[in-house]
Amino acid sequence: MLLMAASPSGAADTHWQVSSQPSRLVNGTPLLFRVRTPIPVRTLSGTWLGHQLTFVFDDRDKSWFALAGVSLETKPGVYSIQLHGETSSAPSAGPSARQEMSFEKTFRVERQRYPRVQLKVPGRYTAPSPEDERQIAEDKETKAEAFKTVSPGREWSGSFAAPVDAGISDVFGVERVFNGSVQSTHQGLDFRAPSGTSVAAVNGGRVILARPLFFEGNCVVIDHGQGLLTLYLHLSKFSVKEGDAVDKGQAIGLSGGTGRATGPHLHLAVRWQGVYLDPQVLLKLKLP
Repeated sequence: MLLMAASPSGAADTHWQVSSQPSRLVNGTPLLFRVRTPIPVRTLSGTWLGHQLTFVFDDRDKSWFALAGVSLETKPGVYSIQLHGETSSAPSAGPSARQEMSFEKTFRVERQRYPRVQLKVPGRYTAPSPEDERQIAEDKETKAEAFKTVSPGREWSGSFAAPVDAGISDVFGVERVFNGSVQSTHQGLDFRAPSGTSVAAVNGGRVILARPLFFEGNCVVIDHGQGLLTLYLHLSKFSVKEGDAVDKGQAIGLSGGTGRATGPHLHLAVRWQGVYLDPQVLLKLKLP
């Protein structure tokens, strides 16, 4: 049997409750969806901006939740989340007695304007030699391979914590111009951490990359499950290796200025299903 709730204006829609945290959505933001269904369901999944969402049930809150995001490239507008649930059947009724439920709700995405800055770095990072070009190409393959290995299950738990106790020197989304010519978008959050500062994992997960890269310097990538990764760049020392399981707050290395950096600092990046999101917002979300 198929139960349908067609649109937010329908009479039956009041039985569904769908909210986002934060409530104001902009391009580049991570978010948490929370859903309460009109009747209990055994599974809940969804689609948002072309991404598949797998929801987890929160016993304490009696609601379903899933992390998601809005890419930097998403234009202002109204976008839908499509939800699909399946009820449990009585043991005597058999699997055929399960019911499927669908619902759709729209959310408005607004435009976030980001500043532009001029930066000076060593010339090899804007005009790399043929040898450097080979290294850059190898690094690109290394990262692409690592990003394929994300685990489907949730390995994070609770809110995410800052990786260092330091001020912020540069924010997400800034348009950077290196040496007056090379343009890029800052896809992370920079902490003003002196070289040698202990860097901690922002939540639980598994290390899928821990090696030196041309632009990123000494880099650690942690898989937190459900397509969510955090990246720690420009380290001076590694404290973990690939394959290690880490807990929130566990030391993973020391900050530094390796790679394309204007000086010692920690660059933290958040990647969700191939999209880079604002780490500052993720660190503020109150998560189950």
